[in-house]
Amino acid sequence: MTFEEYLIGKKIDGAAFQATEPALWNEWNKLFEQMSPASFTSQKLYLINPIRRKYHLKVEATETPKLIVAAKPVMKPKPKMN
Repeated sequence: MTFEEYLIGKKIDGAAFQATEPALWNEWNKLFEQMSPASFTSQKLYLINPIRRKYHLKVEATETPKLIVAAKPVMKPKPKMN
């Protein structure tokens, strides 16, 4: 996974982020290359949301698939036999 793919997954516009804050983008890119995405997320957990709010990725609206949920069977209590 590349840093750009990671940013898309986090709904961050990588191009706008890189153009506006190149030093921070380069720092994060170098760190991301050195560790796993989960470790990077853990390390930058409280910094990702402010960046996401600044550089929110515009996603085109597509038709959302309808989720079909199966009903759970109702469990009836068993009577006690003494």
